[in-house]
Amino acid sequence: LFTGPFGINHGIELHSDVVEYAKEKLESFIKYSDSFDKFEFCEPAFVVGNCLEIASDSHQYDRIYCGAGVQKDHENYMKILLKVGGILVMPIEDQLTQILRTGQNTWESKNILAVSFAPLVQPNRNDNGKHDTVGLPPCAVRNLQDLARIYIRRTLRNFINEEMKAKGIAQKAPPKRKRRRCRRRRINTYVFVGNQLIPQPLDSEEDERMEDDNKEEEDKDHSEALKPEEPPRNLLREKIMSLPLPESLKAYLTYYREK
Repeated sequence: LFTGPFGINHGIELHSDVVEYAKEKLESFIKYSDSFDKFEFCEPAFVVGNCLEIASDSHQYDRIYCGAGVQKDHENYMKILLKVGGILVMPIEDQLTQILRTGQNTWESKNILAVSFAPLVQPNRNDNGKHDTVGLPPCAVRNLQDLARIYIRRTLRNFINEEMKAKGIAQKAPPKRKRRRCRRRRINTYVFVGNQLIPQPLDSEEDERMEDDNKEEEDKDHSEALKPEEPPRNLLREKIMSLPLPESLKAYLTYYREK
């Protein structure tokens, strides 16, 4: 969300199955999440490879986060990937460290907190004794059709917000799930009879009343859970579907979402 729809968001992961899982989750989020139509975000692009093998002519970044322990030998390698003014956060020598690049050859570092991370996997050499470099996705300009979709959706979203504001309708937060109250256990008392302990239930009118109240609450929660919840209105989708456009363009504007 911070990067916005026109930013660059790249992720490098060593294991291909993790990348495939990430792509599936991204596709599922775009297609089914209720939050997708409420915000603009920068779609991430995932690459399989070792982050210690990035090509030397790679572009630099404003923000970098490394999710594994970095050895001291690779500290400068990671810092070179930063733009001037950029921030790098990585675990190094059991400290989560924040590094700000203040100039071409100057950095400021500070430790955030003590951590314990698994170390980065060291690069493997190929048959020629060289490392296989990892190519990052290109920083290409979006095509005109994609830009038009972003601006149309933004315009409609702003129009909806202004319309609701004029009507004095505040946007409701999604309802929180009700937590079921735990049923209290009946406490038994123990009576000494000779050398034996004999449990005796502690019965009282208050305990019976508590059990009845708990049972009523459980029945109420159960009946509420059985009621079908009305799906929240997707105002952006309604606006898009009301536009005088071909159905294929409407589907494109909604990212082919079904709700």
